[in-house]
Amino acid sequence: MAGGEGTRLRPMTASQPKPMLPVVNRPIMEHVLRLLRRHGFSETVVTVQFLASMVRNYFGDGEDFDMSLQYATEEVPLGTAGSVKNAEDALRDEPFLVISGDALTDIDLSELVRFHKDNGALVTVGLTRVPDPLEFGIIISDDDGRIQRFLEKPTWGQVFSDTVNTGIYVLEPEVFDWIPAGRQVDFSGEVFPAMLAAGWPLYGFVAGGYWEDVGTHDAYLNAHADILDGKVDVDVPGFPLRPGVWIGEGAEIHPSAVVDGPAVIGDNCSVGPGCLIRDHTVLGANVRVGENSLVERTVVHDNTYLAPGVTARGAVISRSCDVRQGSHLEEGVIVGDACRIGRGAVLRAGVKVYPNKTIEPGAVVSSSIVWESKGSQGLFGRNGVSGLANVDLSPELAMRVAMAYGTVLHKGSIVTTSRDSSRAARVLKRAVMVGLTAAGCNVEDLEAATVPVTRFQIRSSGSSGGVTVRLVAGDSQSVSLRFLDSDGVDLDEATERKIERLHDREESRRVLAPEIGDIDFPARTLEAYTLDLTGSVDLESIRSARFKLVLDYAFGTTGFVMPNVLAKLGADVLVINPHVSTPGVLSFERSVHAARLGELV
Repeated sequence: MAGGEGTRLRPMTASQPKPMLPVVNRPIMEHVLRLLRRHGFSETVVTVQFLASMVRNYFGDGEDFDMSLQYATEEVPLGTAGSVKNAEDALRDEPFLVISGDALTDIDLSELVRFHKDNGALVTVGLTRVPDPLEFGIIISDDDGRIQRFLEKPTWGQVFSDTVNTGIYVLEPEVFDWIPAGRQVDFSGEVFPAMLAAGWPLYGFVAGGYWEDVGTHDAYLNAHADILDGKVDVDVPGFPLRPGVWIGEGAEIHPSAVVDGPAVIGDNCSVGPGCLIRDHTVLGANVRVGENSLVERTVVHDNTYLAPGVTARGAVISRSCDVRQGSHLEEGVIVGDACRIGRGAVLRAGVKVYPNKTIEPGAVVSSSIVWESKGSQGLFGRNGVSGLANVDLSPELAMRVAMAYGTVLHKGSIVTTSRDSSRAARVLKRAVMVGLTAAGCNVEDLEAATVPVTRFQIRSSGSSGGVTVRLVAGDSQSVSLRFLDSDGVDLDEATERKIERLHDREESRRVLAPEIGDIDFPARTLEAYTLDLTGSVDLESIRSARFKLVLDYAFGTTGFVMPNVLAKLGADVLVINPHVSTPGVLSFERSVHAARLGELV
């Protein structure tokens, strides 16, 4: 079965199916096929679904593995039993073995088949013992191996055995009669319990040997370590340079480099002078490691370049990545295919970078890059903190930056917030308010208000600062967070750098529950602003001029302010587009509306 997406292993599996994920430089499924061939299986039906062409293109008809391969394609996921039912035409004539193409194992399949035949079983389930059975299906059997009970992914209170289902089955063709066609069906959750209840002979064989689901990033790295430590009977590609160190064809290791195994250096690799390749590291084919780099407990996939001075500990770097000089990848970092990590960038522990992303030089990345187009060196730019709404600038990022800003201020400080009329600004402003209150700041929210009104409210209310969230001028897809000081002025660069440091180091303040900030909505702000504005001009002179105006409010928050101001100025006003609008994407073509305004004048 090779249809799995491996969602828990993303971003490694974002661009390839889990069975194609390399383990010591071979796809997991290749290790499975080699195990099958070793135990005399020569004909295999491969069930495929997610990115099926990648599996077909790599394994072909199986000739390279001295096997005959056929493929059964699922248009939609059908579950473990449903996928086997989909291949019924090729399996109907004799007993067959089902095995997952994305688990690493060296279980004795010959002994499993022999046990099945000796007991006259209709179904034999391969079992193994694990210390933590919560992620697997538990099976309990009697002294003869006959199964008594199934339980899928239990809680600790439900655990009654440490023997779990490996997903390896020996089945008689009669099992097909129990599997409905054309829908998602699972063996252990539906088919086997129904057969057990009907009294059919189902057996469990507790197998010795190694079995690992390879379902998480930690399990992926641990599987490599177990192979290199000799705990798994699989073929490691390459030839042994010395005990615990395998080197591929055409690989070059500089005399001053140190390879402190166990480690695998793939075909045509180049390890530069002064490099240190530490224990449990695997370098794929055509990997280049620049001078004085340190790579430890790290898996690097094919065709990746590590520039001089790179440090990677406990990381996975996928195919065709470009990691520039002096970059630092901490424990648990996972980098997807075709990423570029800029010079001197730091990827903090646990960060996941999805395929085809760019991390700017010098950037410190402390949260995963999933939808964002890049990881930037600095948070602040010409428009404050800005980016594509819900992509580069997500609610999570807005909340974290707001927490860092709140940390710069004293606990209990008042921060004024506002937004424009767009939905994107509305959702991001709410995230900002969450971050501020979590840092112990009180929020005075103006809801939808103009920037001048926001600045006025900060100055007049004694707020310690403010945040206004708005679409970037000329770009209806991008949003900016503008942070203001106690005078209502944009923050100076020194304060921006302080916020960036707090954000990058994840050192923002998190207050206890009684200290969480409050949210208030100040009253009569527009009236106060209007009085202040009109009090600063010569009203009588303006009124006597009897101005005639045609105004386009462009569906924005100006429509909240200007009617009161213009009423005091005594102007005759014709207004268009006065209503505040909150569409998902606010599109306003200035040239078109300017032409229309000219016609009205």
